[in-house]
Amino acid sequence: MGERDAELATGLEALLASRGLDGRVEGLSRLSGGASRETYAFDLVAGDRRRPLILQRVRQGAISTGPGIQGEAALLRAADAQGVPVPTVVADDDGTHVGAPALVAERLEGETIARKLLRDDEWAEARRRLVGQAGAALAAVHRIPIADAPPLRDLDLLEEQRELARTLGPPFPAFELALRWLAANRPPGLDHAVVHGDFRLGNLLVDAEGLRGVLDWEIAHLGDPVEDLGWYCVRAWRFGSPLPAGGTGTREELLAAYEAAGGRPVDPEVLRWWELLGTVRWGLICHVQASAHLGGVVRSMELATIGRRVAENEWDVLGLLPGGPLPVADTPTAPDDVALHGRPTARELVEAVREWIEGDVRDATDGRVAFHTRVAANALHMVERELQLGPEQRRRHADGLATLGCDTDEGLAKRIRSGALDDRAEEVREVLGSMVRAKLEVANPRWLLPD
Repeated sequence: MGERDAELATGLEALLASRGLDGRVEGLSRLSGGASRETYAFDLVAGDRRRPLILQRVRQGAISTGPGIQGEAALLRAADAQGVPVPTVVADDDGTHVGAPALVAERLEGETIARKLLRDDEWAEARRRLVGQAGAALAAVHRIPIADAPPLRDLDLLEEQRELARTLGPPFPAFELALRWLAANRPPGLDHAVVHGDFRLGNLLVDAEGLRGVLDWEIAHLGDPVEDLGWYCVRAWRFGSPLPAGGTGTREELLAAYEAAGGRPVDPEVLRWWELLGTVRWGLICHVQASAHLGGVVRSMELATIGRRVAENEWDVLGLLPGGPLPVADTPTAPDDVALHGRPTARELVEAVREWIEGDVRDATDGRVAFHTRVAANALHMVERELQLGPEQRRRHADGLATLGCDTDEGLAKRIRSGALDDRAEEVREVLGSMVRAKLEVANPRWLLPD
């Protein structure tokens, strides 16, 4: 154990002792953590008893818009009292003992990786149960008395996304169309409740029996509880499964389980409204994450490629709006330009590098480096497709913009936002459909296929 870890272990022992939990810290090891938290696993050993625990500690300089880590500890206790499956909090600290605000909770066993949960045979029984358990867990979350929760931000998610879309660049006309429709068709609020804010696969701990724990309460807030239900149904969290509720069930099953567990009845059309808003939200988050790379805040190949995932959400948004799913047309291809540089063309050179990464490099790596070889190969796939398809796509897009009296995407977004094109809804839908389809033909053609 290094000097810093030894110091942290000593602080943990003092913190836990102050809560009546005497023992020594063993096996302290740092796990992967997010941008705002450091996470450690350890055992508290007292005599022949070994208690597995988790420490979450705020990173230096981290900014939170949620309840803060000590507020999260209070929220977890309130959730536990309502029957939400959560890790039991054993201590929280203002930084006195472990150097930064932190919480300590029991360490539960299970899996969080969505692709494993949705595909591997060992999780088949858990998959069968999960949609009902998710509905019941959300009903319990929304029962938490606001008076028992720590101070939480009161959030109007639609207004937050409208403001974010206005301040980001470049604009996304498909999102502007969705936000305009959402504002004009806003349903009455179901209730005012504690909202988890990020209830989805990846933040749910699952064991062989199903849902074991609801994790990551960092952005909990007050709002309409249907927000959580709609977020759980966003296509991104299905990871290729055809089942819309978290990849493990139908929307009807989710709502039935929610109501059976005491949740208020939810109109399916209201759920769809929140699913649409959640899809816009995730698309804007993808753009924000890519902007961190493009702006030099965090140089990351992974964040860079996430920027191209915005198109997935634009496509889903257009399919959720009135009019339904868009048709998928054949992708026109164009021959490589070999006139000046000859062969191999730029596309063929990229293809050769990509094949080397997918073969020699991937076979020689493991862990996070192996993951990044897949990210790199995927990025090069995008470049190959754009080199081949891009010129014709750009010509067709310029023609489409011209039919609406626009020269740029920014101009189209402004006209949609202002309502100037409200009387040309079908033309707007056709142009946006063609534009987003072209993006996906480059970024992720498989997203165009129905689930």
